[in-house]
Amino acid sequence: MNISLEPARLLPLDIVRLAAYGLRARPLRVVLSALGIAIGIAAMIAVVGISTSSRAQLNQLLGELGTNLLSAGPGTTMFGEAATMEPEAIAMVGRIAGVEAVTAIGLLPEAKVYRTNRIPPSQSGGIAVYAARLDLLDTVSARIAAGSWLNPATASFPAVVLGSRAASRLGIGSSLIGQPIWLGGRWFTVVGILEPVSLVPLLDLSALIGWPGGKAFLDFEGDITTLYVRTDPAAIESVRALLARTANPEQPNEVDVSRPSDAIAAEAAADVAFTGLLLGLGAVALLVGGIGVANTMVISVLERRAEIGLRRSQGATRGHIRLQFFGEALLLALLGGGSGIVIGAIVTAGYARLQGWPVDIPLWVAGGGMAATLLIGGLAGLYPAMRAARLAPTEALSAT
Repeated sequence: MNISLEPARLLPLDIVRLAAYGLRARPLRVVLSALGIAIGIAAMIAVVGISTSSRAQLNQLLGELGTNLLSAGPGTTMFGEAATMEPEAIAMVGRIAGVEAVTAIGLLPEAKVYRTNRIPPSQSGGIAVYAARLDLLDTVSARIAAGSWLNPATASFPAVVLGSRAASRLGIGSSLIGQPIWLGGRWFTVVGILEPVSLVPLLDLSALIGWPGGKAFLDFEGDITTLYVRTDPAAIESVRALLARTANPEQPNEVDVSRPSDAIAAEAAADVAFTGLLLGLGAVALLVGGIGVANTMVISVLERRAEIGLRRSQGATRGHIRLQFFGEALLLALLGGGSGIVIGAIVTAGYARLQGWPVDIPLWVAGGGMAATLLIGGLAGLYPAMRAARLAPTEALSAT
């Protein structure tokens, strides 16, 4: 009577138990090897998470401020000279269909700003002085941090509103509203301080006086430096196409038209290259971690030759040995990858909260990180597993 014997089969749970036993026997080495994988995954999670959180903050900011703000200013003539924009452009642009609000500022290049009249002229702090229309605040979505904005009365008198950075450089806080400053060779009273203006950052380092006040006290001629146009969101492109020829019908080529929100988006897009660089560094760290896993598994095979021989002599097949060591490598990589995902998420959440951003960690990042971990772990454990499986029982036992 012939009896055929079939080799025993290892169930998935048995493979996990064997792999866990092999790792528990060398805890310090396992921790150090898993740390290499964890650093690589944590770096990738943190880089992508911080980048997407930053973009979420940008989208939220643009949603609040609106992307329907256009700006136009005089460019250069065909001879390379500085062009000008006449005050009449405000009314003409206001008649374009889809335009909801138009305002303007005019630079006073000769006017300098100082805390007092005893400061040397060379120490102006780089603060620009602009004559501003009264509807500037609403059009560019700016807010007052302290004091008040110009009104029909104060716009005709020597009153000034400071941008956030301008106030900081002059050492004027909310408690000093009403303080006089030396502007354009005479005293102006500070009536307000702006919050940072995201869409128009040049206002942050500016001193703003009324349009009629500029004409009365600083010889302002009314030429427009920048025109700000708030439009119906659905008409933004049509208004943009008509803006230059409306502001200067005779020479539309001398008008530069831009969209402030595009500048913010472009700044965010510039971070993509930096993000790519950091992801590359994270991938290198992950590769180094994979090499660490491979090194740990090769050494484990050498140290456990007696165990391999004993198991083979008791009936374990080469496939069993191969699965055992391959499972150890995968379990080691998963341990590192899971730790890395947790660490990366904590770093992302902490940094985003510190910056006041919404926390946004895409699920595909965690999935991709785990897939990368399995791939690295599988490749790192493949050779040691095959090497262990090739050991003959007698050869392995003779090494003890």
